[in-house]
Amino acid sequence: MSNETGNNEINDDSKQGAFSEEKWTELIHAVCHNGVAALKTQYDQVTGRALIHEIFGPVFIFAVKDEANEEYECGFFLQELIKKFQSDTDPSTWMASFFVELIRTKGGKALPPPPTSEEEAKAIIDSQIVGPCIAAVKEEFAPEEVYAGLQWHEEHGPVFETGFPSIADGNNVCAFKIDLLLMHLLLNRDPAEVLLQGLYQIREEHGLE
Repeated sequence: MSNETGNNEINDDSKQGAFSEEKWTELIHAVCHNGVAALKTQYDQVTGRALIHEIFGPVFIFAVKDEANEEYECGFFLQELIKKFQSDTDPSTWMASFFVELIRTKGGKALPPPPTSEEEAKAIIDSQIVGPCIAAVKEEFAPEEVYAGLQWHEEHGPVFETGFPSIADGNNVCAFKIDLLLMHLLLNRDPAEVLLQGLYQIREEHGLE
């Protein structure tokens, strides 16, 4: 395993906590092995590796090759993989769905390089996260009005906030750290996926789904 640094944040439960170093290493290897095994039910050529992010904790990078021998990479967080392996009857289909989207772009797709400066990070956020995410949530729920945009959280800093103005009673807004959305992008994941999940959860809580 190698170290990867960045300015991203996630909940503390991604970190080692009460695990001994030996048990922690065993867990990481087991999750990586299970991820490779799951993807091998869908693809012939699969490799996996774990990177230890200084704030996000273990991040698992899997690569698959298509029939043209072109390689595609996608990353996952420890918590979501454990949740899928423990509660989902078919985690392989869920993991493979990300590669189905990637493989639609022929020629292979490695993970994008992380930004090397605050200016570069801001440019990526402005061009590849904020605008596309606003468009994605509005398109998903059209013609219903959906609020979406950047806000400043006193504790967490910049967040992307989105919600339904039509819901007057109870929770109608969800917010996610910009750093988390950027991390999804750097793992070849669509940042809008996180927002849509939050919005659908709000609708479920209000009996709208």
